[in-house]
Amino acid sequence: MVFLLLLCNRYEKYHVCYGGEEEERKSNYTDMVNKYYDLVTSFYEYGWGESFHFAPRWKGESLKESIKRHEHFLALQLGLKPGQKVLDVGCGIGGPLREIARFSSTSVTGLNNNEYQITRGKALNRVAGVDKTCGFVKADFMKMPFPDNSFDAIYAIEATCHAPDAVGCYKEIYRVLKPGQCFAAYEWCMTDVFDPNNQEHKKIKAEIELGNGLPDIRLTHQCLEAVKKAGFEVVWEKDLAVDSPLPWYLPLDKSHFSLSSFRLTAIGRFITKNMVLGLEKVGLAPQGSQRVQAFLEKAAEGLVAGGQKEIFTAMYFFLARKPHSDSE
Repeated sequence: MVFLLLLCNRYEKYHVCYGGEEEERKSNYTDMVNKYYDLVTSFYEYGWGESFHFAPRWKGESLKESIKRHEHFLALQLGLKPGQKVLDVGCGIGGPLREIARFSSTSVTGLNNNEYQITRGKALNRVAGVDKTCGFVKADFMKMPFPDNSFDAIYAIEATCHAPDAVGCYKEIYRVLKPGQCFAAYEWCMTDVFDPNNQEHKKIKAEIELGNGLPDIRLTHQCLEAVKKAGFEVVWEKDLAVDSPLPWYLPLDKSHFSLSSFRLTAIGRFITKNMVLGLEKVGLAPQGSQRVQAFLEKAAEGLVAGGQKEIFTAMYFFLARKPHSDSE
């Protein structure tokens, strides 16, 4: 029962709010990110479903519909064709993997370094009937266990933001992607509006890092430069949050109410908080559950504040191509 509490203590110590340093988070990113997902995966799935990401959203469109459309958009940008081998870098429990595989009739491999998420993903693959064509590999995306030129396409959805070194991560993706093929990603980034000398901006950034298992958050232009340094040719890039008819952070905004995503609303979160507290008190939830729910609540506040002030985006998109040869 005390395991979750100890895990929570060890995770929190990595972060600025608890005296942690950026260099320590980067040098111990594997341990930090694993502890984070051991703590939060069940909470994510309860509140968010199987796909742990944001999406641009049209008026009248539900959160679930927007998430599926966001995943289909990625598949279309990559030009996926039936039978292709695709890699999902940092796949979570595989929600996007299953949706993209069914949408494009491809075989998708999910790369993940968290044992619990892989176990959960395999069970969900069996339920969805894609376990024969889609699977998971447990590994660090900084050191992938695949031969060079293995995949027809690669994507990452709000995952490579966990990498301690963007160039190193993108180089590994470049290595295992076939020449002439594409890599697409949705990245979490600070925007050019972010002021590193502004104390409020720094506080918001620290809250997002704590609540989302991030060693640091790169600026959009730093992300773009890292893609180029890794060897890719950038086909196009854009912060998709800019033209989204509804704010990407709307599901987390306490002033917004929605029946379709009730668990994420202020009332839904209040009920969840008290339910977790009650279950922990009577011993039906592990000690520390309420603390996990609390730092996720703080993360939600940071994400909404970052979005409202336009200093942070969860939807910086780029499509990049690996040249056929180094001289191309």
